[in-house]
Amino acid sequence: MFGMFTNCLPLSCVDSVSVRLVNGNNPCAGRVEVLHDGQWGTVCHRDWDITDAAVVCRELDCGTAVKATLNAHFGQGSGSISMSNVYCSGSETALKDCRSDSRCSHDNDVGVICSGYTDLRLVNGSDSCSGRVELQFLNDLGTVCDACWDMRAANVLCRQLNCGIAVSVVGSDWFGEGSGEIRADVFNCDGNETKLSECSISSWSRAECSHSRDVGVICSNHGSIRLVGSGGDCAGRLEVFHSGSWGTVCDDSWDIKDAHVVCRQLQCGVALSNQQVPAWFGPGSGPIWLDEVECEGNETSLWSCSSPGWGKHDCQHKEDVGVVCSDFETVRLVGGNSPCSGRVEVHHDGQWGTVCDDDWEMTDAAVVCRELGCGAAVEALDRARFGQGSGPIWMDNVACRGSESTLKDCRSRGWGVHGSCSHCEDAGVRCSGDLLSTSPC
Repeated sequence: MFGMFTNCLPLSCVDSVSVRLVNGNNPCAGRVEVLHDGQWGTVCHRDWDITDAAVVCRELDCGTAVKATLNAHFGQGSGSISMSNVYCSGSETALKDCRSDSRCSHDNDVGVICSGYTDLRLVNGSDSCSGRVELQFLNDLGTVCDACWDMRAANVLCRQLNCGIAVSVVGSDWFGEGSGEIRADVFNCDGNETKLSECSISSWSRAECSHSRDVGVICSNHGSIRLVGSGGDCAGRLEVFHSGSWGTVCDDSWDIKDAHVVCRQLQCGVALSNQQVPAWFGPGSGPIWLDEVECEGNETSLWSCSSPGWGKHDCQHKEDVGVVCSDFETVRLVGGNSPCSGRVEVHHDGQWGTVCDDDWEMTDAAVVCRELGCGAAVEALDRARFGQGSGPIWMDNVACRGSESTLKDCRSRGWGVHGSCSHCEDAGVRCSGDLLSTSPC
């Protein structure tokens, strides 16, 4: 709106700009002036309060009202006094919509200080929910000094960005130093505000801040950890994002408690396996960011666990740690009339493949049905009863005891090892859950 005002004459902007702030140190603070009958005039302080100021800030896209000033705080105006005894309900879109009269003097001219921040973002992170904090003041972006932030302000920011809650407030070593102006205001948030502009603001000495103190925020809905190499989001080599790069975690001291925290943070359930075989999902590349990670197991984020620090390790990528979570899909049924019947397919080495029907029987089918939460096995089917699959035949001569929690735990000839099997021998299963799903009742 300010850009539009500076590019046209007041008389041609009556319908678009009817209020302005004058004599402040930025366009979102100053003496309130309104346009009436082709002339700019001031507003008298009678009945002027924060509700009225809020309407001005909203009209100017200047955030929320921080303060309603009185007694010509920003200097006396000149010309007419356009409004006095202003009464706004707070829902108005323009100050001219509020009730008022015009009897007063210029030593009572009112002013407004608005929060001024029209947009915000997190930059240089792995996604829009983590990064260096940058606030937009009209058309200018600036960073925020880390002396001015706490977890309450970070929580509000994450909520405003639809990024969940704040996990951590970090320094410039995470997301790099910014450039331009440094916003050195202190945001005094309670933590339950829906927008940062709703927090009260107090000033801070700009001399104490530099870009080496630019603050960053990590929100709970961020993607700064990931599991790769399995073909799914809930199993794989653990990688973390730091200082603009993805890197791995060394398996020194890594245990199931650490793995539980990773699965919880990724919303993948609980850890089924802490892959202690070195580089189970293959060695990574780039930096090894963490080593000797120590979690209690109840943390909501890996960042709450202790470690010697970023990049401090005595490891090689052949020691990269992996995690398998309970929500990782390792077996599925394809081609049936429900998720509980179909051709058995297992996920291995990044690919889905089938199971040969040699020695396939009810004990094996029971493990599949239990793993999928599909009840008991009704039929163990052979000869591609649900159609032929494609890709590798991963398992042959499967021999389950029946107590295994997953088909992968059953004995077989080995991954991809099979006799003369072809896809016309793909095994299938029908579970009791299929009968329930197709019941007319």
